[in-house]
Amino acid sequence: MLNEQSHLMPLAAEPFDLAEISFPTVDSLRCVRVRTNRYSVPLPPGTEVEARVHAAAVELRHGGKRVAWHERSYSRQQKILDLEHYLDVLRKKPGALAGSTPLAQWRQAGRWPASFDQLWQGLNQRHGRSEGTREMIELLQLGAGHGWDRLRVAVEQSLSMGCHDGAAIRHLHTAEQLNRPVIAAMEIGELARYERPLPVMTGYDQLLSNAVEVHA
Repeated sequence: MLNEQSHLMPLAAEPFDLAEISFPTVDSLRCVRVRTNRYSVPLPPGTEVEARVHAAAVELRHGGKRVAWHERSYSRQQKILDLEHYLDVLRKKPGALAGSTPLAQWRQAGRWPASFDQLWQGLNQRHGRSEGTREMIELLQLGAGHGWDRLRVAVEQSLSMGCHDGAAIRHLHTAEQLNRPVIAAMEIGELARYERPLPVMTGYDQLLSNAVEVHA
């Protein structure tokens, strides 16, 4: 090995990309076929995307940005669906959420906590099944945009108070983002510099007495 080192070429200055790249087109179910499997993507049908297959993940890019990421499946003819990618469609057809394949896959993967079902049931009781499900989907869109952990915490806080109101959950979800002014503690003695003498009203009293004499 020592003899061979002097004959070896230097290491590459740039890293070598090991991803397998292809350019599939989004189908009518918002999926792209990568090798033998189909992966969901939040783009309209007919859109061409860049699929990058790594050892453990499939990355989907469009316009130079990553739009979807999935754990790679080594099985064949599988559908790997992310519920986030269908929320805008389900909002228009809320009745399809309960029996949807993306929701079933989230449940199987442990991404759908029991607190979401409790909230969903409470919303249905308050608003009816259709409107309650639509309200639930709108709350799920908060999680898609700002983080699922924060949404789960807000839902659990609301349920602990016996509340099944979407507006309350939105408030709890954004409460940490509110800018609360920090009031520094101040010694009472330091407030003495703001003291001012009381005004003298003697001159005004003379005007009042003159006004009485003129009226008399």
